[in-house]
Amino acid sequence: MPSNEGPSRRLDDQVCFGLYAASRAVTALYRVVLDDLGLTYPQYLVMLALWEEDERLVKELGTLLNLDSGTLSPLLKRLEKAGLVRRDRRADDERSVRVSLTEDGVKLKERASGIPTIIGDAMGLDEAGLARTRAELDRLTESVNAYREAYVPAG
Repeated sequence: MPSNEGPSRRLDDQVCFGLYAASRAVTALYRVVLDDLGLTYPQYLVMLALWEEDERLVKELGTLLNLDSGTLSPLLKRLEKAGLVRRDRRADDERSVRVSLTEDGVKLKERASGIPTIIGDAMGLDEAGLARTRAELDRLTESVNAYREAYVPAG
């Protein structure tokens, strides 16, 4: 018998719960996989960004990874202490800090090279499925951010 109550309020029917459960599962797998590299998941994201393009500004990393400086600064400090990155103030702008890979940071890239395959296998998706999922998540993120910015008052 159809319900006239509107959208389901059952937990299992909520998209937010599906996203939350999937995020926790994937992050837990990353935790296990990254333990051998001595990285946390947020540190891995920083390293991915630097492996893609070395010598990024802290501000650029924060924007790229959607992390505020209060979260990013201690993260970078730990990566620097581990000998994976170097932070240098720019000579032309003392307020600006450049982050670059050390030799050990560059070498770690090879050790981390199999991680995307492990994660893809765990998700049961081939390259095309991963690409479709990523595109759908990007679309969802953009849509929700646009909605929030347009309709939710800044507070």
